[in-house]
Amino acid sequence: MAVLTNTFQTTQAVGNREELSDVVSRITPEDTPIYSLIEKGKCTTYHPEWETDELAAPGANIREEGEEYAFGAITPPTRLGNYTQIMRKDWIISATQEVTAEAGNVQKRKYQKLKKGVEIRKDVEFAIIDTNATVAGSTREFGSLSTWIVSNASRGAGGANDGFNIGTGLTVAPTDGTQRAFTKAILDSVMQQGYQNGANFRHVSVSPYVKSVFVTFMSDSNVAPFRYAVSQGGERNTIVATADYYEGPFGTVMIHPNRVQAVNGAVARNAFFIDTDMLSFLWLRQIQEDRDVAKTGDADKGVIIGEGTLKVHNERGLGVAADLFGLSSAS
Repeated sequence: MAVLTNTFQTTQAVGNREELSDVVSRITPEDTPIYSLIEKGKCTTYHPEWETDELAAPGANIREEGEEYAFGAITPPTRLGNYTQIMRKDWIISATQEVTAEAGNVQKRKYQKLKKGVEIRKDVEFAIIDTNATVAGSTREFGSLSTWIVSNASRGAGGANDGFNIGTGLTVAPTDGTQRAFTKAILDSVMQQGYQNGANFRHVSVSPYVKSVFVTFMSDSNVAPFRYAVSQGGERNTIVATADYYEGPFGTVMIHPNRVQAVNGAVARNAFFIDTDMLSFLWLRQIQEDRDVAKTGDADKGVIIGEGTLKVHNERGLGVAADLFGLSSAS
């Protein structure tokens, strides 16, 4: 029915109270799969170094009776290193805003400090899976995981390894190849390479899209079909369309979808195979608030800062399936 003449409506009203909830929903997830999995340690310089050594390849060892000894040369260990990277988050809030009543109190020092702390932790995860090579100097950058791995790698056509350069002491980013779909054959190939080189892969970190491709391996003719119980009466049955572990000829790995690897196509194209004994993160300065920031005006300043680096104990214990379609079936 029509509205009667002179009916006073809310669109004409002056002074109606607003309703704004004190609950602010923040959807950004806080998980950091690789950083959470690996050991954390300390370093005392901005350029920590370490050494790697390995056994000689097995071979025939047959000597003649009465033979004089001959002595072989000792192969020195390989010296590796990575530079620390400074990561920072900051904010400034006017003193008036700090004391002003606000729904949710998200534009206040306490909330911003917590939020920036979570953000910088996510930035650590991003730096680990990023594609950046080592940079020395005052604006240092640690070589990301993808720049270290050369021994256990599957790359698309035209792709090439680079890895750690002993001469410069820096890692070099690999050359991208033609993108391709993630397949069981690629998964098995990297796991076989790792097994032959002494790795014990336990985890694989992939973009969410690549995880969705992984679960389709259940349809592979060489994979045992699922068997699961159906509830009595046929009620509340569940469609099972996921899997978290892969048990192949060369071990069992857990497949982790990593939301940080969905940030862009450059980081989504890699699937990292991880032996957590071969990777750690060293802090020169733990993430903390700089309490010495000078107050220079009518505002509150805050800085969260940390400095650390990725230690790749031995890249032979790690692997990568590179050049995958990581965001969709065509990108």
